[in-house]
Amino acid sequence: MDSIYGSYGPALQAALEDIIGRIRAYSDDIKAKTGEAAYEHLIYRIKSEGSMREKCDRKGLPQTAYSALHDIRDAIGIRIVCCFLDDIYRAIDFLKSLDGVRVVEEKDYIRHVKPNGYRSYHVILELEEPYEDVTGANPGHFYAEVQLRTIAMDSWASLEHQMKYKHDIKNPELIVRELKRCADELASCDVSMQTIRNLIHAQE
Repeated sequence: MDSIYGSYGPALQAALEDIIGRIRAYSDDIKAKTGEAAYEHLIYRIKSEGSMREKCDRKGLPQTAYSALHDIRDAIGIRIVCCFLDDIYRAIDFLKSLDGVRVVEEKDYIRHVKPNGYRSYHVILELEEPYEDVTGANPGHFYAEVQLRTIAMDSWASLEHQMKYKHDIKNPELIVRELKRCADELASCDVSMQTIRNLIHAQE
């Protein structure tokens, strides 16, 4: 079976490498100026064939390169895990400032928390790259979904994701309540850690 990304796979990979290189350079620049990296972890991927075909089916779209690269906008996925809340918003400002990058969708689940306690900042970026895209445009446009979280948010999301797929839970309502309580406690810790950091910086 041919790749769902068709002949655009190499361009998609190049677009990923370009944006990741710019994010790493940003962190290196911040570290050179402040002594602290801009983030703790940088995780990225191109959505697998199976996952992309499944998503096309779920959205009622044909399994084509056009669906995967135009209608669906997370073929490139990036997660930036930061130590502090301020680092997330600083990274968002950086992404918005990049030449050839446009924010097409933005969801702040940190200030507007999901009912289950999930916190994260999501942006969909449109990346202009010197390659033909699926519409025939050159320079082409490729999409990336970026999720930004603190370490605490990322830990909670990973554990919640694991438990969500355990089907033999006997008391799901209690588990949901406890997960929400843990999310709120971790969020309180994030605020406290940011406050401590601000106090330390104020003394420098």
